Amino acid sequence: MPYILRLLRTWKLPVAMLCGVLLYFLFEAAIPETETKESCYYSISHFIQPALIFCMLFLSFLKVRPHDLRPHRWHGVLLLIQGLLFVIASLMAYFSQKYISDLWWALLFEGAMLCFICPTATASAVIVQKLGGSLSGVVTYIVLCNLMVSLLAPGFLTLVEPHDGMTFLTEFFMIMGKVFPLLLCPLFVALCVRHYTPHLMDYMLRIRDLAFYLWLFALAFAIMVTVRTIVETQIPVSILMAFAFVSMLCCCLQFYLGRRIGLRWQQPETLSDVSEEKSDGHKLLPSAERSAITAGQAFGQKNTVFIIWMGLVFLNPVTSVVGGFYSIWHNVINSWQLAKKSKERH
Repeated sequence: MPYILRLLRTWKLPVAMLCGVLLYFLFEAAIPETETKESCYYSISHFIQPALIFCMLFLSFLKVRPHDLRPHRWHGVLLLIQGLLFVIASLMAYFSQKYISDLWWALLFEGAMLCFICPTATASAVIVQKLGGSLSGVVTYIVLCNLMVSLLAPGFLTLVEPHDGMTFLTEFFMIMGKVFPLLLCPLFVALCVRHYTPHLMDYMLRIRDLAFYLWLFALAFAIMVTVRTIVETQIPVSILMAFAFVSMLCCCLQFYLGRRIGLRWQQPETLSDVSEEKSDGHKLLPSAERSAITAGQAFGQKNTVFIIWMGLVFLNPVTSVVGGFYSIWHNVINSWQLAKKSKERH
């Protein structure tokens, strides 16, 4: 029994992902009525998941001193590379539509567009803490990345898949409305708690790994929705495999580039990082490794719910399946990293 418990603690993410898969099939078997089923999925995606993400972000923001939320060189380099990759994929999708008769090539490039432009997952702050990275560094990138996505995405989305009545400003405000409320509200609440009720902040921060376990629940629900997206799609299996390959390639590339950039342009330690390591009871990692972890997660771990939404609203709806596959790949990488970290500590 102790061995099984230790195994479950080491492989929490795969267990949560497996629970998400089982939840989908149990849900399908338990609720045969289509309307009730749709209502339940709507509640999960529009209320339960946002509430869990809000709580995770709130707890993460409580640990960050406002003074430490400042850009470093690696932030600018990552934003530049992310923007360039998105522009290149967008132009490839545009020219594929014009000069290649096979529509599927254009759709694969549209899938790559979504993987590159998608903002960093808010849950990346939780994984960065567990791996020993810089919480202030990844939170800063989350804010900057969401701002860049809102400014850059509308112009190229309208170029690749023009929609009647969808202007640059329309798409800009739609994207802003999707990404910023859930990002800024927990930040504002955390600043208020930090300033006006520091005793409440100290009490909440004493509950170790609360944000991480909240994220495990959110992950199970996310995988549940992902499985539904993949299982219920009408896309041929060969095209599904192509989307899976494209998303895997984009995921591995972004994790790799993020780590290399973090190693090249290191971020100095902040007071938030030092206090976080002391509360966690582990030694502060060297600057190079800490920056590599932070930049790798900031670039590789994506808001896959946003990928699915953007594919359904702005591009060919078929491309939304890329978000489901990306969710699997980046969580497989996260599972491997956390298991490796757990073995190093023991």
